[in-house]
Amino acid sequence: MDAVLWIVLGVVLAVAEIFTTTLFLIMFAAGAFAAAGAAALGAPVALQALVFAVVSALSVAVVRPIIQKHARSALESGEQPFGVEALEGATALVLEPVDAERGLVKIDGELWSARAYDATRSYAAGERVQVIKVRGAIALVWQDDISTPGGLPEAKR
Repeated sequence: MDAVLWIVLGVVLAVAEIFTTTLFLIMFAAGAFAAAGAAALGAPVALQALVFAVVSALSVAVVRPIIQKHARSALESGEQPFGVEALEGATALVLEPVDAERGLVKIDGELWSARAYDATRSYAAGERVQVIKVRGAIALVWQDDISTPGGLPEAKR
């Protein structure tokens, strides 16, 4: 019966990890599954708890940093970016005026909600802008002509 409880705890932690994507809860799920193995072999509850604690701690201390080291973005690793990462640096056409609170741009044929990266700036329909960052479903844009004085914002220099 103890093994079933550990398995249920492991599954709950693994499902919770899906919603957090921090690679933290999954380490405790691994500990719970190890404790389930100990329970299945007939270990007492105190030893099961010790197995859970040790495997969880080792997973967090050893495995998680290795996974995070290898989970770099495509831009950091030199690979071809895809998805939202590929939009950063792209040129967009302003369809509806863009300011700090609203706007609409067209990026590679797709319509995106947009906001000005610099809240003091605004861009009129027909202007070309550059996508600096994407937050959720909103593109943060800046003037397209990066050769002008001031060019990219401080965060991108």
